[in-house]
Amino acid sequence: MNILSLLKVLNLLVRFSLELFALGSLVYWGLQFGKGSMKIVLAVGAPLLLGIVWGIFGSPRSQIQLPVPIHLVLEILVFGLPFIALYTTGKHDLAFIYIISAIINRILMYMWGQE
Repeated sequence: MNILSLLKVLNLLVRFSLELFALGSLVYWGLQFGKGSMKIVLAVGAPLLLGIVWGIFGSPRSQIQLPVPIHLVLEILVFGLPFIALYTTGKHDLAFIYIISAIINRILMYMWGQE
């Protein structure tokens, strides 16, 4: 396996990690933002909704393939919401590290045809 092939595999691993981190950040947001029993509803509901929408419409193996412009908007929402969630809970540095990582990852996916 050459170095470029290894980097492409690592980029896909980073993408999957960013998706998992997105779900985790919404759990954290729900626990921080909600009051009383709403903490649990938000901590479970927000990542569940995001995961369902991404699984149906956005993931590479989804049954419903969206047109490229709509898929790009969905990606911006799916990977942008965790940034907003982290930023609003005071995790500013982590929010910026996450979104910069997501942007670099997406650029590399485009350059390497990993779509």
